[in-house]
Amino acid sequence: AWNKSIFRQCRTFSSTCKAKVTNRRASLQLPSTPARTRFAPSPTGYLHLGSLRTALFNYLVSKATGGQFILRIEDTDKRRTIADAEERLYKDLRWAGLEWDEEGPDIGGPYGPYKQSERTALYEEHAKKLLGSGHAYRCFCSSEKLSELARRRASLGLPTDYDRTCEGSTREQSDERASAGEAFVVRLRFPAQPPEYVDMVYGSIGKPNHNKKARNLGEALYEDPVLLKSDGLPTYHLANVIDDHYMRITHVIRAAEWMSSTPKHLILYNAFGWEPPAFAHIGLLQDSSYQKFSKRKGDLNIQSFKERGIFPEALLNYVALYGWSHTKTSDVMSLSDLVESFDLKFTKGNTVVEPHKLMYLQKKYAAKYADENGPQFRALVDRLFEEIQQEFKAPSWHPNQTYSTCVAEVLRHTARNYTTPKDFFDNYRYFFYGEPLRVPGSEDGSGGTQAISPSLWSRLRLVTINFHDLSSESWTGEGLKEKIFSHVDALSSELNESSKDIRKLVQLYLRWAIARGGSGPPMYTTMSILGRDICLNRLDEFANWLDSEAWKRA
Repeated sequence: AWNKSIFRQCRTFSSTCKAKVTNRRASLQLPSTPARTRFAPSPTGYLHLGSLRTALFNYLVSKATGGQFILRIEDTDKRRTIADAEERLYKDLRWAGLEWDEEGPDIGGPYGPYKQSERTALYEEHAKKLLGSGHAYRCFCSSEKLSELARRRASLGLPTDYDRTCEGSTREQSDERASAGEAFVVRLRFPAQPPEYVDMVYGSIGKPNHNKKARNLGEALYEDPVLLKSDGLPTYHLANVIDDHYMRITHVIRAAEWMSSTPKHLILYNAFGWEPPAFAHIGLLQDSSYQKFSKRKGDLNIQSFKERGIFPEALLNYVALYGWSHTKTSDVMSLSDLVESFDLKFTKGNTVVEPHKLMYLQKKYAAKYADENGPQFRALVDRLFEEIQQEFKAPSWHPNQTYSTCVAEVLRHTARNYTTPKDFFDNYRYFFYGEPLRVPGSEDGSGGTQAISPSLWSRLRLVTINFHDLSSESWTGEGLKEKIFSHVDALSSELNESSKDIRKLVQLYLRWAIARGGSGPPMYTTMSILGRDICLNRLDEFANWLDSEAWKRA
C-alpha cells in the first residue's frame, strides 16, 4: 500500500510538471493567427534603445504571423511634449527599417485617427459610460488637498493612494457640481481584489490588494487612478485601453515597468465588456550602473547612434539580443532573419547592455557590406567621402585615382575592423592627409629606435632606394610584395639574420616611413593604395630624417 501511495504521488507530480512544461512551451509559440501589434510612444522625448526594442519586438510578432504593425502617438501630455519629437520619431523608425503597415498618424488608416489628441471626444464618451455604470466616479478634490493627503501618507510610510472622499457622493450631487462648472477628474473605482492575468513572459500574475500597515494605522487606501483629467484629456490608462480596443490590437509587448498598470487596464476591459489583448512584459534595458535607459538622455537616443555612423541593421540586431533568447548559431541576424527566427521566448528580468557587443556587430556588418560590394557599401563609402572632405582640407592623394575610389579601397581592406567614421579617420588618417613625421618609439611594439642600432637603421635606409627602381606599372600589391620580400632576403643574407626578424624590421621601417607608425593593411597593400609618388616622397622624407641627428636623440 505504501509503495502504491508513493507511486501515485510520483505520477501526480510528474503529470503536474509535464503540464507546466507544456504550458510554458505553448506560451513560447507565436500566435496561430495574424497578430495586430502597435508601437505607441509619447512625444515627450526622443526614441532611445529601450523604446526601439519595444517597437522591434512588436514589429517582429506581427511580421512573423502575417499580421499588421501600426504606429500610434500618445500625445495627451501637452506640458511635457517636445516640439520636434514626433517628427524625429518618424525619421528614426524609418531609418532603423521599421515601417508601419499603412496605419499611422502620418498616413491615416481604417481605425484612425492615430493621435490621441485627435480622439478626445471618444475618451469623454467612454468616461461617461463608466460613470453611468458605476465603474468610475467624479472627484472634486483640489490639488492642495490631494498634495496634503500624499504628504501625510508618505510621512506614515504608506502609498500615496486616494482616500475616496468623493466616492460617496450620489449621482445627482455629482452631476449638479459638474453642471455648476466645478473642476473635477474622473477616477476608476478600483476593486478590493485586482484581477489576475496570464503574462506571456511571467505567467500567472495577481495578488491580494491588502495593506496591513494601513489597516493598523486606520488609513483607507484606494488606488482609484485618474482616467480623465480636469482639462478633459485622458490619462494613459483610459486612452490606451480604448485605443487598443478600437484599433483591434491583439498583442501588447511592453516594458515590465507597466506590469503594475495591467490590472487597471483589465478592470477597464471588463467594465466595457471587451476582450483584452495578450500581454508580454519584457525587462528593462540598463546601463553599466544598473540605471534604466531614459528617452531624455541624449547619448542613448537613436539620433545619436545615427550621427555616430552606427548601421541601422547593426543597431536593430543589437537590441534584439537583449530580452529575447534565440537558437541560432550566430548573433548576427538581419531584420529578415529576425522575422524568420522570432518566437516569444523572452527572458525574465532586466538586462545590462554591453556597448562592445554593438561594435562587434558593427564590424560584422561592415565586413558583410564590403564582401557584397552592394548599395550599403557604396552608401558607406559616400558618407566617409563626404566626412573626409570636411575633415581634411589639404589631402595628400594619388593623382591617378578619384578620392572616393581610394576611400573604397581603404575600407575594403579594413572593413573587418571598422566601427565608426571617427575611428576610421583616427586609425587611417595617413591615407588622407600628409601626416608630419613622428619619432618611432616603444609604442610600435619593437622597443623603438633604442632597440635598433644606427648601423642597422642606415642599412634599412636602402629600402628607399630599392623602391625608386620600381616602375609605376609594377606598383601593385603583388609587385610591392615581391619587392619587399626580395629586399628582406638580401638583407637577411647580408646580416646573417633570420628572414623573420629582418622582415619585421623592414615592415617596421616602411610603416613608420609611409604610415607614420599607424596600423592598417599590410604595407604592400597600403603602398598600392597610396600610389608611387606619395610613397616615394614619404620614403625620401624619412630617409633624410635618418641622415640627420634627430633620430639619434630619439
